[in-house]
Amino acid sequence: MDRVGVLSGSSLFDMLSDEELRAIAALARPVEVLAGEVLFEEGQLGDSIYVVAQGEVEVLHRSPTGASEHIATLGPQQFFGEMSLIDKEYRSATVRARTPCELLHLTSEDLTTFRKHHRDGFTFIVINIARMLSARLREANARAR
Repeated sequence: MDRVGVLSGSSLFDMLSDEELRAIAALARPVEVLAGEVLFEEGQLGDSIYVVAQGEVEVLHRSPTGASEHIATLGPQQFFGEMSLIDKEYRSATVRARTPCELLHLTSEDLTTFRKHHRDGFTFIVINIARMLSARLREANARAR
């Protein structure tokens, strides 16, 4: 897998220099999952983020009745898990592979390591996460209306 190529195409890493992309790619661990495999469950404590390299995942939320409600489908170069990475809280959704997937996984420890050597790149990642969270909140508000 071309980790730099995957990350450079993701909005999570917009504005990073080539050197910063290579550094964060070196920290990212490839993960392969089968269709139907759950990456994490709603309510689990989380501190990591995933970028989809290949395949599709679905984001699910448990309704008050206990049924799984489809929230989103994410594909190549999209990311998930950012909320728990930022606030160190419990996962707000379940993420399950719709198809066989190749993912890149970064933990908060990986990002701390990156921050020590690439402060500007780290700042850009945080800004990009904030942009995506804002966009997702706007979409949720629009759906609620």
